[in-house]
Amino acid sequence: MSTSQTLLLGAIAGATIFLGLPIGRMQGVSAATKAFLAAMATGILLFLFWDVLSQAVEPIEAALTAGNDGRFIWLSSLLLVGFGVGLITLVYYDLWMKRRRRKTFLGPGAASTAEFEQPEEHEHHFSGMSPARWLAVFIATGIGLHNFSEGLAIGQASASDQVSLAIVLIIGFGLHNATEGLGICAPLAGDREQPSWRFLALLGLIGGGPTFIGTVIGQAWVNESVMIIFFALAAGSILYVVMELLNVGLALASKPVVTWGLLLGLFLGVATDFILVAAGV
Repeated sequence: MSTSQTLLLGAIAGATIFLGLPIGRMQGVSAATKAFLAAMATGILLFLFWDVLSQAVEPIEAALTAGNDGRFIWLSSLLLVGFGVGLITLVYYDLWMKRRRRKTFLGPGAASTAEFEQPEEHEHHFSGMSPARWLAVFIATGIGLHNFSEGLAIGQASASDQVSLAIVLIIGFGLHNATEGLGICAPLAGDREQPSWRFLALLGLIGGGPTFIGTVIGQAWVNESVMIIFFALAAGSILYVVMELLNVGLALASKPVVTWGLLLGLFLGVATDFILVAAGV
């Protein structure tokens, strides 16, 4: 497979994430439906979290089985540090952004009527973007880190002349990206302000673009340590998003609604994976 063909197919694999993005423009959605969609996205991300960690742990287990203690310690350290950075960075970045937007809105020492507004409206205005939009950006970021690692795998397979493996990876990752688009935009469904197509396109680029970038880099250079770092960063950021989505769902609807949505999303993720395995992908 030529370099141009590999890059084209890598771009297609990343572009399938756009298939699920239009759900973000749904309007007139009830609180229960929004909670169900958020929970379903959580289920998809939980499966993705497990999938990412599994791929990151594989080379570490291989080093342990081979008795290579030095490599085992090195790769394990990368996994733990990457996971911690991916999780903690988003936690404190979110807190910093909220403080910054609040300070910008109220001004230094200002006592405006905005301080006496209803909490929901106050939050909406000083955030700049609605909480749902920020959450969608965080989800896209976590998925983008994951997709960068997938792109590395595609490029590596092609560079090693494993054409059939590269094609299989492109098909499999492309199908997974289609469901990830749903996960990104689920929090936006029924949002007070309908997201523009430009904003949805931006989310698609954040989430799907790294697949192409990873393919370019993987085609020219591959390093197992780098792949583990990005898998770990993705796992940490996805875990943060899972916590946020669960909070959103439980704030909007009862536990049974959230539970059923969570189960459906998890089922979709697992079923997609099983279908790919059965098809030899």
